[in-house]
Amino acid sequence: MGVRGWSYRYVGPDDLRILIRAGGEGQSMRSPADFDEWASSRPAEEFAEPFTFVVDAAGVLRLASRRSEHVVCAGGDEVLSAGEISFRAEPGRWAVDEISNQSTGYCPDISSWPSVAEALDRAGVARPSGFTHEVIFRRCPSCQQINLVRAADFVCVFCNGILPQEWNVDGPGR
Repeated sequence: MGVRGWSYRYVGPDDLRILIRAGGEGQSMRSPADFDEWASSRPAEEFAEPFTFVVDAAGVLRLASRRSEHVVCAGGDEVLSAGEISFRAEPGRWAVDEISNQSTGYCPDISSWPSVAEALDRAGVARPSGFTHEVIFRRCPSCQQINLVRAADFVCVFCNGILPQEWNVDGPGR
């Protein structure tokens, strides 16, 4: 279960689900050896842009190219978090350069960070103390559209309705 007591279901466009293929999910990083093997197999130019990541329901970090959809990286399953991540090589180790919870398919709350931190620690990757770029997602109670809250302005960009302070993207009771 996620930090808030649940995992995140895919809430993005249904037409992206057709991209899911058995065995096509992101590469699992269960240990430092997994991460080192994955990183050493990538061309250096791939590290110039962020990667897509999810933390699956088992707490395992999965990585895919940035052009991958989060729902594909997760194999269509629920996740504990999702977003974009970039890495830098440091002497003797890899470290997170930047990381966000930016996933319009899963819209994870910023409170999902502890799941990400645990997965990065398990993979042996040095990390910051939280998302370096936090994205706040809210569903408008009036028009039901998903919004990205900017500058703490909790007003729906579609209908000008007031957005709740608490995460509510995946419906009541979640």
